[in-house]
This record gives sequence, structure tokens and C-alpha cells, in this order.
Amino acid sequence: MSGGRLSRRALIAGAGTAALAAPALAKLGGMIDLGLPGGPSLRPTTPDFPGKQGMIVQRIRPPLLEAPMAVFREGVITPNDRHFVRWNWPMPTEVKAADHRVAVGGAVKQPVSLTLDDIASAGEQVEIVAINQCAGNGRGLSEPRVTGTQWGNGAMACAKWTGVRLKDVLAKAGVAEGAKRVRLAGLDVPLTEGAPQFIKSIPLDIAMRDDVLVAWAMNDEPLPILHGFPLRIVVPGWFSTYWVKMLSTIEVLAGEDESHYVAETYRWPTVAVKPGDKDFPTVPITAMPPRSFITSHADGAVVRKGEPLTLEGIAMGGNAALAKVELVGAGSGGGEPVPCTLGPDDHGPYAFRRWSVTLPQVSGDLVEIGSKATNREGASQPDALVWNPSGYARNVIERITLRAQ
Repeated sequence: MSGGRLSRRALIAGAGTAALAAPALAKLGGMIDLGLPGGPSLRPTTPDFPGKQGMIVQRIRPPLLEAPMAVFREGVITPNDRHFVRWNWPMPTEVKAADHRVAVGGAVKQPVSLTLDDIASAGEQVEIVAINQCAGNGRGLSEPRVTGTQWGNGAMACAKWTGVRLKDVLAKAGVAEGAKRVRLAGLDVPLTEGAPQFIKSIPLDIAMRDDVLVAWAMNDEPLPILHGFPLRIVVPGWFSTYWVKMLSTIEVLAGEDESHYVAETYRWPTVAVKPGDKDFPTVPITAMPPRSFITSHADGAVVRKGEPLTLEGIAMGGNAALAKVELVGAGSGGGEPVPCTLGPDDHGPYAFRRWSVTLPQVSGDLVEIGSKATNREGASQPDALVWNPSGYARNVIERITLRAQ
């Protein structure tokens, strides 16, 4: 490592073997209440999950770990040990970097099998700060309740990712004329015989973007095994279902992708639906919408009546840069939105940004206040939940009530 950056040569020289210490998986700590309206809300926390501290345990095997919202008070970049974890199928508990290969095939000029050294030397080393967010983040807050992991709002994180461009890795094989999509798979395997492998694909034009990476580092450290050691895909602005971990196969497709996790699931309606509706048209979940959160105060917190109040939080623009954040709701300036001050734009369009606003005087309870983010493409958070049966892409304004005393 030089100058605080993990170089490609450091990756090759020092990656070695990553292993997960399975015995630690059973050690749980206290309990936390996620405030879920539709079902059991208490979840255990763990101080001892390998490489993690104080995470909310949604499931142990395969691991589903959520970050407490308090993590997002601490800064724009989420530390690796507080970054959420999501695996669809069991992951290998040990990966030897020296033996790892990435097969590139399909609609290419010459199929290749690439070592980590081949990947690392495929092109320019690139660093991108981007939010990694589960498509189901906030699903547990849906009303009425929907099926799937009952996440609170902590299935998200922001990190600096280091790697090479996916398009430079594709160039090792040469993309054939007429190619349409790039399909990606990792080392995780289905839990039951006959179940579909977790395979995702992205359109070729997305795969060829300058900011879509095959990454080997996360916040200047080699990828932890829980986050996809030794390589993972990074698609800034898109949900993490496309950020395939433990990357082992890249397949260029000449046609559409009919695999399960593209054609049948991770899809949402193209029309308004209500509970019980069936046979509606759907499209794949892809880009993230804008979101924001008040992080300085929890719901139900007590504030001092007659005094100024400063509220702070984080926001993101989703698939475009953040343009503004406003405080909305009863008590926030007579009902009119109050412009918030955005923190420095130090990390690019796909990162969290801090925001703050000071109310000159608290005259009474602040009931159902929230923050509303708008990105530079004009997309904003809606006031009411746009319900869908999978609880995907939640970006409703998240509200809290503060009690004045």
C-alpha cells in the first residue's frame, strides 16, 4: 500500500486466502427494535460476527446483516465493519486468491480465463465512491406487509471501491458484434438441488460505462470475504443486486437474459398496484431513486421548547447527483418546505451527502417531520409510499416526531 491506496500489486502480493471464522457466527449480543409496523420488530445484534461489530442480524446463514441507523450519524463513508451484508445463497467460507479465476465467454471473440493478476492489469486503476443498497432496503416498513427479508433502513452503505473498469476486462476477450447484455455470476451456490444460481446481467451500455468496476478493494482494504473477496462488481447508482460478489464468470449475451433473477424476480410493477393484484406487467429493478434521513434525532426524541434546533442527516441522489434537501412536515416553518444546507460534495454523485438545517425556535411538538431529497434529474421522494408486492425501491419521505419540553 502506498499513500493510503491499495495498489493492484498489493492485491496480488497480499491477498492470500480469505476465510470466514464459522464458530463466531453463533455469538449474539443484545436486541434492537426496528419499529416494523407489520410483524415482529425485535432483532438480535452481534458484536462478534467476523469483521463486523454491532450489526443487526436478520439471518445467520446465509448472512443478512443490517447496520443500525446510528452508523449513519458518523460520516459519509461507512466503515467496512458496519457495512450491511446480503447473500442470497451460501457463500464459500474460504477463497484462495492464487487459485481464483474469472471465466469470460459467450458472445466474445476469444474466451479467456483470467487470474487476479490478469484482472488487475487489464486497465487503469479506478476509485469510485458509491452507495451499495439492497433493493429491499426498508421493506419491513411496508404497509401492508410484504414477503421477503424484513429490513429496516440499514441495508445500505457508502464506500470507496477500487478496481478496474469492467469494459477493460471485457476487452481481454473482445465483445462480439451484436452483444446485448453482460451476465455475471459468483461462487455462491444454491442451498437446494435444482434451485437457480444467483446470476444477474446488465445491459451492454451499462457494462461499458467508465464507472462500472471489477473491484478488489473497499475503503483501501482488500474486499472482506463477507463482501465478495477477491472480486466484486460495482455498478454506481444501481441497486446492489447487480453488484455480484466473489465474481467467477462473465458471460456476454447476444440476446435477452431469461435467467431466474432477471426474468422472474427482482422485478417491480410498471403500473400502480394494490395488495391482491395479479398478472400486472413488471420490469427489472435497476437504478436507485433519491433518499434522505434525519440522523441527528430518533423518533420520539425530546427537544427543548423555546430554543433553536439543528437537525442533521444524510441524503443521496440515487442514480444522479443530489440537487437539494428540504425539511417537510408540520412544524417545519409553518408547513412550507425549509431548504437545508448541503455538506461538501467531496465524493462524487453516487455518495451520501450530509445536510443540516436550523429552526430558529421550537414552539411545540414537531409532528411527522421528514427530509425530502431531489436529484439533478428532478426525481424527488414521494410523500406517500408507492407500494409494491416485493417492497422494492422504497424512497418515501421518512418521518419522525420530536417532543418539545
